[in-house]
Amino acid sequence: MITVGQYSDRGVKEENQDSFGVLVPEDTAIQYKGIVAVIADGVSGCAQGKVASETSAKSLLSDYYCTPDSWTVKSSVEKVLLATNRWLYGQGQQVTHNSHRGLATTLSALVIKSSTAHLFHIGDTRIYRLNDREFELLTQDHRVWVSGEKNYLTRALGIDLRLDIDYRKLPVQIGDIFLQTTDGVYEFVSDEVMRQLIDSHRDNLDRAAREITRLALENGSDDNVSCQILRIDDLPGLGDEAFYQKLTELPFPPPLSAGMILDGYRVLREIHASKRTQVYLAEDTDTGSQVVLKTPSVNFEDDPTYLDLFMHEEWVGNRLSSNHVLKVIEQQRPRRFLYYVSEYIEGITLRSWMHDHPESDLNETREIIQQLSRGLLAFHKLEMIHQDLKPENVMIDNQGTVKIIDFGSTKIAGVEEISSPLERLTLLGTKNYTAPEYLLGHPCSPRSDIFSLGVISYEMLTGKLPFGEKYDESSIHTLGYTPARRWVPDLPIWVDGALEKALRKNPERRYGELSEFVHDLSNPNPEFLREKHEPLLVRNPLAFWRGLAVTALFLNVLLVAKLVF
Repeated sequence: MITVGQYSDRGVKEENQDSFGVLVPEDTAIQYKGIVAVIADGVSGCAQGKVASETSAKSLLSDYYCTPDSWTVKSSVEKVLLATNRWLYGQGQQVTHNSHRGLATTLSALVIKSSTAHLFHIGDTRIYRLNDREFELLTQDHRVWVSGEKNYLTRALGIDLRLDIDYRKLPVQIGDIFLQTTDGVYEFVSDEVMRQLIDSHRDNLDRAAREITRLALENGSDDNVSCQILRIDDLPGLGDEAFYQKLTELPFPPPLSAGMILDGYRVLREIHASKRTQVYLAEDTDTGSQVVLKTPSVNFEDDPTYLDLFMHEEWVGNRLSSNHVLKVIEQQRPRRFLYYVSEYIEGITLRSWMHDHPESDLNETREIIQQLSRGLLAFHKLEMIHQDLKPENVMIDNQGTVKIIDFGSTKIAGVEEISSPLERLTLLGTKNYTAPEYLLGHPCSPRSDIFSLGVISYEMLTGKLPFGEKYDESSIHTLGYTPARRWVPDLPIWVDGALEKALRKNPERRYGELSEFVHDLSNPNPEFLREKHEPLLVRNPLAFWRGLAVTALFLNVLLVAKLVF
C-alpha cells in the first residue's frame, strides 16, 4: 500500500520535542478512512513542547478513526484537531498564566483516502510532494520574520482557543512520494538536495530520511531534526475485481412466501412488492419479534449499480440512531442471501394520514414536522442527506411516533470521497418534493432536505403544492411561491413567512438549520409579522375577477348610454 521511511534526532538540544507517526488501518477502515501520517514539532518556547507534539500526533492517529465513516476527511480531522487544541490550551493555562509557556505545537498531517491526498497544516512544519514532474512544497509556513533571523509563529495548536487550519486536497497517483519535515531540517537542507537524496534512496526510504536529517545537523541545525517520507505503492480501497466480488458475495434469496424460513426468519406475508424490491413481514424464530425483510428484485441480479445501492441502504441504516428513523437490525446469525432486516412499524404512511386528515390542524402539523426534523437531524449530524423526503417515505406508528424510512437515495459525504468503478447515479428524489438545486444540476446540501420538509408542511396545511403540479426543470425559473394564506386565509402571516423561507429557490436564502424552521413554525418571527403588500389577484383571485367583471359591466353601461343619447 505505502512504503514509509522516517527518522528523528534531538540534535544539539537536550530533548527531542518532535513527534510523528503513520497508521495504516485494517479491514474496511482503510476504505472509509484511509491512511494517516502526521508530524508535529513542539514549540521551543513552551514548557511542555514534547507533551504537546506527542499528544497531538497520537490523538490524531487514534481519534480520527473513531469519527463516523460517513464524515468527510476534512470534517473528521478538523474536529479532532479542534478538540486537541482546546485540551492543550486548557492544560497550558493550568501550567502558567502565560499560554506561550504552556503546551503548544505545530503540526502537518496527510490523509490518503481512495485516490486523494488530504493535507492539514498548522505552523511551520512542511509537506512536499515528489513525482516524475517536480518536487513541490505544498504548505505555507505560518510565521512572520521580524528582523534578521528573528521570527515568530502566527499559528500553532494550543496557543489560542481559536484555531485556523490550512486544508487542501489533490489527486494522487501510484509512485507519488510525500515528504514531511520540521524546520530544523528544511532550513539547513535545500529543496533540491532533499529531492536528490530521496531519488538516490528510493528503495530505502529510512536511509533517505536519515541522510536528510544527518545533513541538516552537519550544516549547523540548532533544532530537533525529523523527517518522514511516504511512497504510494498502491491506492487504498477496493480494486475493480474485489469491488465486484464484494457485491456478488451473497446470492439473491429464492422467491419467498408465507411459512418459508430464511436464515431464522419465518415469512408471515408480503407487505409490498415493486420492480426493484420485495418487502415481507417476518418473525424472528429465536425471539418471536416481528421484523421486516427487504429483498432485492431478481430483475437486477446482473446490475452492479443496483446491487451497490441496495447494500448502501443497509449501510446507512446501520449507522443511524434515532427514534424518528427506521431502525435497521444488525444480523446476529450467518446470512446466506442478500437482504436486510429492519424493525416492523405498525401504522400508516404520512400520505395515508394526510388523506384521513385533509384539513390538518396547525398544531398537528407542527408536531409531525418537529418529529420529522429530529429524524432528519440524525442524517445531517452524520453528513448524510436523505434526498427523497416525501409523505410516502414517512411512517406514523400507532403511538403517533413519526419515522423516516427508505434510505435508497441518501447521499453520504464520506462515501462520495471514495472512487468507485461504478458511475454513481444522481438520484433526484420525487419531483414535487425535490429542491430546485437538484433539478438545475447544482450541489445539494442539508438545505435541500429542509426544502422537502417545507413542501410537506405546506401540503399538510393547505392540501396543495407550493409550486403547483407543473414544477419541473423546464418551469422552475418561471414558477413562483403561492402563499399558503391563499388557501387558508386564517393561517398566521408569520407561519406563511416561515413556509416561504423554507421553500426559497436559492438555497442560500433558505433556513440553514432545521431548528430555525421548526422554531419559526411555532413562534412569530418579527421578520414575517409585517404583512406584505400583495396584489389583489394574489391575495384574493375571486374578488379580483368579480371586481373586474363589475367594472367591465359598468363601462359597458356607460358606453351604451352614450350611444343612446
